[in-house]
Amino acid sequence: MAIQLTEKNGGKTLEVRVSGKLVHEDYQHLLPEFERLVNQNGKIRVLFEMADFHGWEAMALRDDINFEVEHFSDIERVAMVGDKKWEKAMSVFCKPFTTAKICYFDCAAIADARTWLEQN
Repeated sequence: MAIQLTEKNGGKTLEVRVSGKLVHEDYQHLLPEFERLVNQNGKIRVLFEMADFHGWEAMALRDDINFEVEHFSDIERVAMVGDKKWEKAMSVFCKPFTTAKICYFDCAAIADARTWLEQN
């Protein structure tokens, strides 16, 4: 599995660590956990950490688009953490697909990303 989920701050923050290439089954793991946290807490915050990330397989890309449409307003903030130019560009590309505040951080600044997520 290319995705690891960690619940933080009483379920108000979800840390999502992705590596390799995301596949359809990864979304089958993510969706129930994400929806449980949203039902429990309302809007949540997400740390999306990309570690040796290589993107999405076709079906997983479709899953990602559906996820963004369905959960357009369920995320308050997204801290995207990565080390590639295309990952940073993705943080800009994603902005029209969510009402969340999105901020990109380099891998070395993951502590800053967590601090930013906790701010009011």
